[in-house]
Amino acid sequence: MKITVVGTGYVGMSLAVLFAQQHSVFALDVIKSKVDLINQKKSPIHDEIIQEYLDTKKLDLTATIDKAEAYSNADFIVIATPTDYDETTNYFNTSSIETVIHDVLSLNKTAIIVIKSTVPVGYTESIKKKFNISNIFFSPEFLREGKALYDNLYPSRIVVGSDSEQAGKFADLLLEGAISKNVPVLVTGSTEAEAIKLFANTYLAMRVSYFNELDSYCVVHGLDAKQVIDGVCADPRIGSHYNNPSFGYGGYCLPKDTKQLLANYKDVPSNLIEAIVTSNSTRKKFIAEQILVLQPKVVGIYRLIMKQGSDNFRASAIQDIIDTLNCSGVRVLIYEPTLTCSNFAGNAICNDLKYFKQTSDVIVANRLVDDLMDVVDKIYTRDIFARD
Repeated sequence: MKITVVGTGYVGMSLAVLFAQQHSVFALDVIKSKVDLINQKKSPIHDEIIQEYLDTKKLDLTATIDKAEAYSNADFIVIATPTDYDETTNYFNTSSIETVIHDVLSLNKTAIIVIKSTVPVGYTESIKKKFNISNIFFSPEFLREGKALYDNLYPSRIVVGSDSEQAGKFADLLLEGAISKNVPVLVTGSTEAEAIKLFANTYLAMRVSYFNELDSYCVVHGLDAKQVIDGVCADPRIGSHYNNPSFGYGGYCLPKDTKQLLANYKDVPSNLIEAIVTSNSTRKKFIAEQILVLQPKVVGIYRLIMKQGSDNFRASAIQDIIDTLNCSGVRVLIYEPTLTCSNFAGNAICNDLKYFKQTSDVIVANRLVDDLMDVVDKIYTRDIFARD
């Protein structure tokens, strides 16, 4: 088959590599530098397994910026473009998806279009009516940044939002490229599939928020948070996963997906979904206040990224904490080796780790790393289990 994947972020790049093991894959992107990297067998994102596959596997993968080359004669066209949340409209910005659909229909009316971008509940049905098409369905992704290909090779489940023959073929394509074969395949309606994605991510955000609020309670009342969390999580119904306190949930998915789900609750009685969104803001404000209590003159921020193994810091929780620190008049110094610029949001970037550690009165680190163990007395973190 010829499969075209539109967008080469975590979702698109991991799918392109997965499918290219057995099929001819075209990865379409608007950024030529990313296309050039892929054609040089270099991953444009930080994912060790994607790079390993590019280095060692025989992949039929071509990256291009040419829409005609990508769309012509394609059997499946997978849309994995960004859908950022628009705070003004309370809705995902789905314009990139609709642009792709318009282009595809002008070049290849018979291709099956699969939406992998996260969308509002009810979006696919509205698109079918808007474009008067039926050869389109939604299939949610459940991938982690930095481990996207791994999660496609060992999927927890495959969800396709259609009971059509084409949707069944797409599920087979995902299974064909995966290493795990005994994977549950859930066939649902398109709107149900969209709800699955948003509710799954909102549950994860809720769990992060829960343990963060537990941790805040322990800090205020002088309790050992680790002891409390260990005791709570010893219950097998709760489990000891996703329980390490942090500065708040962030990254590309959880902040926008929780807000979109809340917007979808406009006419539904609820309290919990809004509380999850609000809780995250409260936690970040609490963390900033705890740092300021230490009365530092210079606060060092160790990394803007959300977690180890990722190079993405879009919507990371630390950025809101930095904003609060800036408003207090404290000098902020950022160590982020992925940045080559001299400042970020008006704060100095320092990529000399030795100077960074010497200059900072307090070093704020979402997660403890070996690089900071020699200045552990300066570190402010809520990392209890040294993981996640």
